[in-house]
Amino acid sequence: MSDITIYHNARCSNSRGALALLREHGIEPTIVDYIAQPLDHAQLAALVAAVGLPVRDLLRTKEAAYQELGLADAQWSDADLIDTVVRHPVLLNRPIVVTPRGARLCRPPETVLELLG
Repeated sequence: MSDITIYHNARCSNSRGALALLREHGIEPTIVDYIAQPLDHAQLAALVAAVGLPVRDLLRTKEAAYQELGLADAQWSDADLIDTVVRHPVLLNRPIVVTPRGARLCRPPETVLELLG
């Protein structure tokens, strides 16, 4: 299964844990450092759709930017939230792993094992 991608932040212990589990299973995934190379609106919208969760469920609510921007307010549409994550990629929860079996937010990291079947 070499067609696995992890949307990764090396500073995140959950992200490092999911990557380690993949490697322990002999998988070297494509690693997307979305902090260094932010996704554009279309890429992020496609990723959200693949995961199948509302955009709000993929936001890091404890990030300072979440509070500063008032993202808890219901006025924000999905498109607005995606645009905001494009500008502030740290708001995207991680890791997100995409495999032929589906895409998941892998928190806790062991969730990745469900995608390996």
